[in-house]
Amino acid sequence: MITPYIIFSISITFFSWIVGMFIGAILKKTKLFDKLSSLNFIKSKDINKKIGLGILKWIVTHTFLKFFNPMKLKNKIEISELYDLRKEMTTAEINHLIGFILVIVFPIIKFINGDYLFALIFIIVNILMNLYPSLLQQENKRRIDRLIKTVANKM
Repeated sequence: MITPYIIFSISITFFSWIVGMFIGAILKKTKLFDKLSSLNFIKSKDINKKIGLGILKWIVTHTFLKFFNPMKLKNKIEISELYDLRKEMTTAEINHLIGFILVIVFPIIKFINGDYLFALIFIIVNILMNLYPSLLQQENKRRIDRLIKTVANKM
């Protein structure tokens, strides 16, 4: 009974990645993108750990999802490469946020129509596939910022 709900939710959320990348590419040329690039929802490592962000990080690095994440750090890296990596992370973060916002419309409609189980599944899938990756990118950006600071201090 819930399998079609899960499949439909995953399909729509996956499609939101593509739409998010398209809208993100358009936004990249605006001042709004600069404002969005400094978003930082959860600054605390403890809260990130409590909500299970570490689990998502493990899943992304140890499953087939690693092929969707082309960003890799080498042992020796230039500061300019760190800035480029941060830009890529920011783009991915904003694309996922756009996808999250787009998809949230569907569970609201399902909730209004009284299909509460479908709405709940939709929200869970959207959180796992759009919001959590965005939060993970924010955490990674903070790590990159610390690295940039360390490298800059050594110069």
